[in-house]
Amino acid sequence: MPANLTLETLKAAFEAGEIDTVLVVAPDMQGRLMGKRFHAGFFLDSGHTETHCCNYLLALDMEMNTVPGYKSAGWSQGYGDYVMKPDLATLRRLPWLPGTAMVMCDLLDHHTHEEITISPRAILKKQVNRARAMGFEPMMATELEFYLFENSYENLRDDGFGNLRPISAYNEDYHIFQTSKEEPVMRKLRNDLYAAGIPVENTKGEADSGQGEVNYRYSDAMDTADNHTIIKQAVKEIAWSMGKSVTFMAKYQTDKAGSAAHVHQSLWTLDGKPAFFDKDGDHSMSQTMKHFIAGQLEAAEEMTVFFAPYVNSYKRFCVGLFAPTKIVWSGDNRTAGFRVCGEGTKAVRVECRIPGSDVNPYLACAALLAAGLDGIERKLELEPEMKGDLYAAAGVREIPKNLRDAAAKLKSSAILRRALGDDVIDHYHHAAQWEIAETDRVVTDFELKRLLERA
Repeated sequence: MPANLTLETLKAAFEAGEIDTVLVVAPDMQGRLMGKRFHAGFFLDSGHTETHCCNYLLALDMEMNTVPGYKSAGWSQGYGDYVMKPDLATLRRLPWLPGTAMVMCDLLDHHTHEEITISPRAILKKQVNRARAMGFEPMMATELEFYLFENSYENLRDDGFGNLRPISAYNEDYHIFQTSKEEPVMRKLRNDLYAAGIPVENTKGEADSGQGEVNYRYSDAMDTADNHTIIKQAVKEIAWSMGKSVTFMAKYQTDKAGSAAHVHQSLWTLDGKPAFFDKDGDHSMSQTMKHFIAGQLEAAEEMTVFFAPYVNSYKRFCVGLFAPTKIVWSGDNRTAGFRVCGEGTKAVRVECRIPGSDVNPYLACAALLAAGLDGIERKLELEPEMKGDLYAAAGVREIPKNLRDAAAKLKSSAILRRALGDDVIDHYHHAAQWEIAETDRVVTDFELKRLLERA
């Protein structure tokens, strides 16, 4: 289901008074949409060719602080411009914002007009092109979990982010009655996403009070990452418009389940045949699929920064709350880091359960493709399947316990440096180091409550 506008249909909608604003956006390092609101008339006249943005957008932290030490941008270089080049295939209506359309952009060098190698879309595009050169089309889907609160964002800030009130009082996993209470938000989300050209399948209650999930149809890797990012924006904007708030933090409260963004993956041949399917194979897996999973298992520790980019992300990986802790594969087993789904069908695929909902989908999908394609190229042998309660498995690889360990694995990764490039690895390693340093220096509420009187 493609984006639903062309320049011609946008012009007709503008002339009919239906659309007056075009959001011209690109994903930043954190997966947020950054850009400008164009008057639709100017966009149609010339804005659709290109615009510009400050190159600091790929050198900021979550607080929009200018982070020192990046090679790509800094005060010493004067913080110049990037070109924002609209990808007109992504032009779509946004029904939840009146009179508004959106287009995704690629970021280009202001002088050479070559793609910025560290930009999330360019990183994923490189791996998609690599897969196509090998004769494959990568198909992916992400599940996106979040918590919905009765509080507005404004009230949360006024209350110092205390008194969070989840929209339900109990675990609502698959719970129809409870999710009926949330239906004003979720119904609008489903219908508006569908009207925006995003083929949403369903929403559902998830595994804790106030936790929900939105699922949408699998697509090619870039379309999936774009859709993921737009859906995340839509969830926030629709909830905010109704006086509520959401969080995509991987773990917002110690005793609550974390929020995930599981990534489902398969490869298809360029003529439309499922490259992962072998009706006679174990779990219906072809040799190609086995090599692909083997590559991901080998590089999983090194990829983890792209699955869990913040210090908070690692608090999700705990026993018994459906987030994995072990880097193993298993058939239809939700305690494994990599789960094989769809046995006996052409939809056989591997689900990576490591990413949290705070993930940048372009980076996660690119890293997974890079590792999987490396496994195919080297014909890596898939290790034996593990079964049962894999939380209790001993003597196997584990997901890194914290961002510091994961960042060290990323920095030393020969596989990812070869696939993504040194500039990409060094850039995102620096981002991880900054997150660690910022967290290390801040006094937390936990420390204050624990130590103020008793230390």
